[in-house]
Amino acid sequence: MNGADGKSALRLEILELVSRYHDAAFVPGPFVAGETPVPVSGKVFDANEMALLVDASLEFWLTTGRFAEQFEQEFADWLGSAHAVLCNSGSSANLLAVTALTSERLHRPLKPGDEVITVAAGFPTTLNPIIQNRMIPVFVDIELETYDADMTRLAEAIGPKTRAIVLAHTLGNPFEVETVLRLAREHDLWVVEDNCDGLGSRYKGQLTGTFGDVATASFYPAHHITLGEGGCVLTQRASLRKIIESFRDWGRDCWCAPGADNTCGRRFDWSLGDLPYGYDHKYIYSHIGYNLKATDLQAAVGVGQLRKLEGFVEARRRNWQLLHDGLAELDCFVLPQPTPDTDPSWFGFCLTVRDDAPFTRGELVSFLESQRIGTRQLFAGNLLRQPAYRGIDHRVVGDLRNSDIVTERTFWLGVFPGLTVPMLEFVVESIHKFVADHRATLD
Repeated sequence: MNGADGKSALRLEILELVSRYHDAAFVPGPFVAGETPVPVSGKVFDANEMALLVDASLEFWLTTGRFAEQFEQEFADWLGSAHAVLCNSGSSANLLAVTALTSERLHRPLKPGDEVITVAAGFPTTLNPIIQNRMIPVFVDIELETYDADMTRLAEAIGPKTRAIVLAHTLGNPFEVETVLRLAREHDLWVVEDNCDGLGSRYKGQLTGTFGDVATASFYPAHHITLGEGGCVLTQRASLRKIIESFRDWGRDCWCAPGADNTCGRRFDWSLGDLPYGYDHKYIYSHIGYNLKATDLQAAVGVGQLRKLEGFVEARRRNWQLLHDGLAELDCFVLPQPTPDTDPSWFGFCLTVRDDAPFTRGELVSFLESQRIGTRQLFAGNLLRQPAYRGIDHRVVGDLRNSDIVTERTFWLGVFPGLTVPMLEFVVESIHKFVADHRATLD
């Protein structure tokens, strides 16, 4: 057997062993109510992802490579987006999305001091890029039930300095895209669509992540698909893709892939800035950027996860509906509701304890955790009450009543595909028992 044939045979043997190892090491045990954890999120994978990960490692190409290119193309195709730029996290994707809009190569780029509308109750890294780019966040409240931006406040929030709207589809529930896009057109605003929670969600039949000037996705293990860590920035515009890639790749002007040279055919034939003519294009920088690339090992896992995405989305919808149906008769909660004209790919199942309930959120969460049922707060709650954001320059439109309510009375439960029907039935039974016990103490 020659060298090439020998390597191929060894590779096949290694990947077969990986598959056998997966089947031996990751056998799920039986569910025991009250003993087996019911987590809010988690990765769901099989031998295929493990084999792809090892396959990528055997090439020892540790930075962005062929698997990253394949993932970007397949992910963009799945969403119906023209361009996808892979990066190392969803938070980095948000940073790249907002920062790309500051490029002087754009008409009307964002600048320090510009106002950007967002919600007060959300995840920090939807907000952080606005502050990090020295712009002024303008906060609007959210609606209970949908937990998305209160659209009645959005038009009111637009002022003479407003230049962009940055919103997330909270827990996978799409915000009212039509209203946002109409206001953006009327006032010449950029739209950044944080789709980190909403992969697979639809607004009026169209997938979220395809509406904004730029959109983002997250591939942390809690999310709809996972690369371990990872994120993506999406756009329909080739000019924006180049800018996003520049900020991701140190701010360089060159667009060659790692390991490639002279893609433009003019590597030593450029004259930019105050550099001498012929300065190596690989070392010309048009933006003040970062290194936010993902590795090819992560991308290889993503290629396998994409093949499962449709099934994951359906499982999330099914699990959310099971919880909704099981808890619908309890009048001590505000139950979540999808935004009209949407089909959410749910990230979690949100519950708000009513102010007249015979228990507090803390008491219920403590009970559920004692039963090994995982819970989470609605991210940071009212961000302005967090220590990190005290003293930031900002503007608030209206009050933040609902943002305060979720800070004090809201939590969410898991709906991810790794949860089984017996697990979810146990969650429903546990909440019913807790409510009944507390009502009995009042009788």
